Amino acid sequence: MLSGWLLAPNRPDSEKLSPYECGFEAFEDARMKFDVRYYLVAILFILFDLEIAFLFPWAIVLDEIGLFGFIAMMAFLGILVVGFIYEWMKGALEWD
Repeated sequence: MLSGWLLAPNRPDSEKLSPYECGFEAFEDARMKFDVRYYLVAILFILFDLEIAFLFPWAIVLDEIGLFGFIAMMAFLGILVVGFIYEWMKGALEWD
């Protein structure tokens, strides 16, 4: 107990208590409305993060799956790039 008090003192300041991620104050009403763009950016992040998760196993077995696997992954990435360009052109990645 004494080591926790000595090694990890609790000294909150304005930087530690400032809002983060969503831009709202940390301790306000839990029922306040969020901007839809916050959720849109979160969903887009998960989507493109999962894309990367598919690339690692593919890269490991690329020698075994051959040309068919390469073409299939390029088609997958092509569709994903078209979706990314569409979202970029629509302004879904902009945060005002």
